[in-house]
Amino acid sequence: MIQFTERLDNTAHDSANVEIFDTLTLPYELRIRGRLKAETDQGHEVGLFLDRGPVLRSGDLLKATTGEIIKVLAADEPVATAYIENGLPLARLCYHLGNRHVSLAIGFDEDGRHWVRFPPDHVLEELAELLGAELTHHDAPFDPESGAYAHAGREHAHSHSHGHSHDHGHGHHTHDHDHNHGHAHDHTHEQEGGHHHAH
Repeated sequence: MIQFTERLDNTAHDSANVEIFDTLTLPYELRIRGRLKAETDQGHEVGLFLDRGPVLRSGDLLKATTGEIIKVLAADEPVATAYIENGLPLARLCYHLGNRHVSLAIGFDEDGRHWVRFPPDHVLEELAELLGAELTHHDAPFDPESGAYAHAGREHAHSHSHGHSHDHGHGHHTHDHDHNHGHAHDHTHEQEGGHHHAH
């Protein structure tokens, strides 16, 4: 079994100059896992031992401890594709579906029709139709929009924590003030209550 432990940064490697040993076609549910035993498209047994990180996207390259490089491909699987007008209708559809915390793939066909793709789900499909989408059920690769978080993760976390600590410091001060005020009030109230009770 060939062990793959390293994700190659596609932007740093000109894939034309990389010798691809084999391809590994996986459905979405297996591409979200960092640990996996599988069989490549040419029948090689492989094991993935990757760091916990971004979902494997179609076209991602993995490197083995012995040097081989494989390309990951998204398998065809049952999906619901919601076709909708580009612009505000598309944005509105993405917003409402995204609020349901589901993975979404977004794209457009060669004929220019824009779509949002997700695993079949009656509630989501009904919502999409209410927002004016035309639904199609078929088998297609499901490669959702998860890469943006992976690539911008470190910078996003940094800017978030910076903003958070600034706001938190300010809010904390106000909170302390309110808390002390409230506490003193409760404390007095308890004393009064206790006094009446003792009396």
